Amino acid sequence: MSKYNLIGVGSNAKTIKGDGAEYLTGILYLAPADIVKGIVMCAMAEMAGCKDPCLYSAGRGAFNTVQAARIRKTELYRDNRELFHSLLRLDLDKFLSHCEKKGVKPVIRFNGTSDRNFLDIIKEYPQIQFYDYTKNYNRVAKKLPDNYHLTLSYSEANLSYAKNVIRECLKHNVNMAVVFRDKNKIPKYFKGMPVISGDNDDLRFLDPSNTPHVVALYAKGKAKKDTSGFVIN
Repeated sequence: MSKYNLIGVGSNAKTIKGDGAEYLTGILYLAPADIVKGIVMCAMAEMAGCKDPCLYSAGRGAFNTVQAARIRKTELYRDNRELFHSLLRLDLDKFLSHCEKKGVKPVIRFNGTSDRNFLDIIKEYPQIQFYDYTKNYNRVAKKLPDNYHLTLSYSEANLSYAKNVIRECLKHNVNMAVVFRDKNKIPKYFKGMPVISGDNDDLRFLDPSNTPHVVALYAKGKAKKDTSGFVIN
């Protein structure tokens, strides 16, 4: 497969589980929170308590070379947004062409380790299915493009934040991702909502949408030791 400028394909263990005869997923990984000076990539990181247990260092993110590459991309995003978006469009065009040749549906997650708004570019590519997890609960209050799926992320590090996430999930019929400490002790219901597994694959746009569901994830990397309330016991 041709090398991409910004996105990664086939580098995430969970997306690989969902890829195959029908889908192929590409992910954009940037440096989260305020790791890169001069820009905040996750506006709700402090309130949600996810800054320290962030998945940024999980999996391949544990390698210094991978982290350095994500920082360089984020610095480009900060310093030259026009060039960044041009390179991103080139990647999407190349990815689309590759998926067409393979006969699979293209899927893109722009916020692998960030939480930014890419709506303008998403609207340019209706033939691609985009999805993200977000801690910015205000984003689901607005009508999203048909090809963009959002899952809200829950945390009890801040009780006001937790209440707002639940409220917006119920109000707008949006699913809510919850990180549990022990994958063998995940409940059938959480906060009155039925629980489904979110670790079998990462194709969140295929999750039930008839009523709000909790998407259960289990703690990985530094999150295993989290005591802020981001990881639920």
